[in-house]
Amino acid sequence: MADHQAVEKQTLPPNPEKATLDGRNKYLGFWFFLGGETVLFGSLFGTYLGLRGGVVDGPGPADLFHLDLVFIMTMILLTSSLTSVFAVINMKRGNYKGLLMWMWATVALGIAFLGFEIYEFYEYYHAGLGFTTSAFASSFYTLVGTHGAHVAFGVAWITVLLIRYRNTGLTLTNAPKFNTAVLYWHFIDVVWVFIFTVVYLLGIGG
Repeated sequence: MADHQAVEKQTLPPNPEKATLDGRNKYLGFWFFLGGETVLFGSLFGTYLGLRGGVVDGPGPADLFHLDLVFIMTMILLTSSLTSVFAVINMKRGNYKGLLMWMWATVALGIAFLGFEIYEFYEYYHAGLGFTTSAFASSFYTLVGTHGAHVAFGVAWITVLLIRYRNTGLTLTNAPKFNTAVLYWHFIDVVWVFIFTVVYLLGIGG
């Protein structure tokens, strides 16, 4: 109990996520990781753009995509990015309860996004778009599905952090971990903006 109170009462620097060498190394190293992820998604986008016209006899983008559904998914994910920003703001202010609240909100929105994406894939499959239906289908499911897998990983990552550190308070150990998780979440949100534009808007507009 005494250790717990000591953690709660300790005074942290204004930017606890970068206050230690370990925290700065995590931050820098994670940018290198995101560089590799950018190359991965760049390759998937290039493949999709090269194959999106290969619909053969199957349904094409204009036959399947519904802008209203995709718009809802986009707003959910962008809102989750905003809640993660609020989480970081509370972290910098030393408000641990605020950090936890906004991170849980981010997790809830991420789960909602995944629910809509599963529903979307279900609808497309029953409309005749299987993974091997056409080159367009394979490239679409690979690109959007890879992004969905990243969202699922992000949800799991943040959830593990929230459960593991639910009673510890904000420390110089967990602050860098929350910060890198939020950085990852922003990355997958940015990738979705490109998916929304390149895949859905161009698909609907022809």
